[in-house]
Amino acid sequence: MKVEQLYEMLKKSQEAKGIYFNKDMDLVYELLESLLLNKDRYGYMACPCRLACNDRDKDKDIICPCVYRAPDLEEYGACYCGLYVSRALHNNEIQSQDVPERRPPEKSFNF
Repeated sequence: MKVEQLYEMLKKSQEAKGIYFNKDMDLVYELLESLLLNKDRYGYMACPCRLACNDRDKDKDIICPCVYRAPDLEEYGACYCGLYVSRALHNNEIQSQDVPERRPPEKSFNF
């Protein structure tokens, strides 16, 4: 799959849920390329902003869209890596802010 195909597929499915890509298209394409690289590497699209351990069960919380995306969008208007933003942030109704890591440290180093 090519980055452009992934972009179009995810854009359609996520916007139907009120979730948008970041307006920084360089960032979006870089993250999508990394997701595809991780898919080739691990067999699943692990979040490129976190360390995957090549064990689908241990990494299931960081398979994009990760389980942390919904609370991040709710609280901060964007997900941790910045790929996705909420409708409010997309429409400039709220300001962007730093999103802290929600993944427990023990999961990050569970190799």
